[in-house]
Amino acid sequence: MDLSYPIGKFEWNGEATQAQRRARIEEIERVPAEMRKALAGMSDEHLDTPYRPGGWTVRQLAHHVPDSHLNAYIRFKLALTEDQPTIKPYEQERWAELEDTRTTPVEVSLSLLDSLHQRWVQLLLSLVPADFARTFRHPEQGLVSLDKTLALYAWHGRHHVAHVTALRERMGWR
Repeated sequence: MDLSYPIGKFEWNGEATQAQRRARIEEIERVPAEMRKALAGMSDEHLDTPYRPGGWTVRQLAHHVPDSHLNAYIRFKLALTEDQPTIKPYEQERWAELEDTRTTPVEVSLSLLDSLHQRWVQLLLSLVPADFARTFRHPEQGLVSLDKTLALYAWHGRHHVAHVTALRERMGWR
């Protein structure tokens, strides 16, 4: 297993059906509960263990997911309310090194993830197919559709939950 990509790398074929969109929204909706389950019962020692050699600790990863998904939620709102807005990328590696990410109890970010995903899913369910064709401009990636962003973040949540569950399995943490 590739410890960096336990579910494989993100792939995008450029198209999405309504059924695929619905399935991706459901995946996004499940992320908070799946992350809670993956982190349940972990000690501080477990939380401060890197999920792979040279990788973030489980705690950093638990805080990264809502950081990343907050940015995605904002990108959706910008793309839905402006014409091809240019978004601001963020330095996720540097964010992961900030004190709040290294020391805050994971429950804080789990609560944030719960609330964020409740709002995000409500927004996603309100969209019509044409909305998913809207785009934002990423300074490094060019125009990015909301369809692609939806697929990316459905993958992203599963990707990071799998980091935690794979580590638990390898370490025998029940």
